[in-house]
Amino acid sequence: MLQQNRSLGEQAIDKVAEIAITSKLDKSENLSVTVNTDPAQLAQGEVEEVAVEGKGLVMQQDLRVEELEINVKDIAVNPLSAMFGTIELNGPAFGKARAVLTESDINRALNSEYISRKLQNLQVSVDGKPLTIDVKTVECKLLSSGKIDLNAEVLVRETTANEKICFTAKPHVAADGWAISLQDVEYPENPEFSPELTAAFADKAGEVLNLRNFEIEGMSLRIQQLNVEAGLVTLQAEAKVEQFPS
Repeated sequence: MLQQNRSLGEQAIDKVAEIAITSKLDKSENLSVTVNTDPAQLAQGEVEEVAVEGKGLVMQQDLRVEELEINVKDIAVNPLSAMFGTIELNGPAFGKARAVLTESDINRALNSEYISRKLQNLQVSVDGKPLTIDVKTVECKLLSSGKIDLNAEVLVRETTANEKICFTAKPHVAADGWAISLQDVEYPENPEFSPELTAAFADKAGEVLNLRNFEIEGMSLRIQQLNVEAGLVTLQAEAKVEQFPS
């Protein structure tokens, strides 16, 4: 636990770090950074702990996270820079992170300009024929069963037809920990759409559910655990900090 009685020097570093991270965001409802150290440690280039807690953070691509917590310990820093309020790492530091996204956050992301660009000109194969689709709208629901319900409208360029896509799937952490894959895909009993087209889209949809889209400059997050409940998805991740925002 971070110390309660903290020096003015520590509080000054907190504020500088908070301003640095805020400068990388479009908006934050609440953000606090706590750097736990003491003058003796700092003089030796050691910082015991850095904790970042944020709520309602909007990244520069207009992607929003309801809650973000990052806790990194045993950090080696440049002592001279630290004494002047700048955290300059001597090497990468590791810790834990927790991110909470609401159903609204995910829908905002899927329909943002940044993600929408990734959902255009998708090359898929249906009945052995190559097709190009553009995703027009996407709606995602987070279910209490731990699954997601996804509805989309896509334009098939070759036929100029608008097709509806609907399926339920279980999100899983991809093997590399960077992204989410959609598995156990289930379709409605009486689909008014092409099951082949839906299956192809399901493969592509997982690619945009990538935690790298929500990272702060200099910090990377590798997903270790994912939990879906009604209206919320919670991600537990390993945090790697290579550079503190300046």
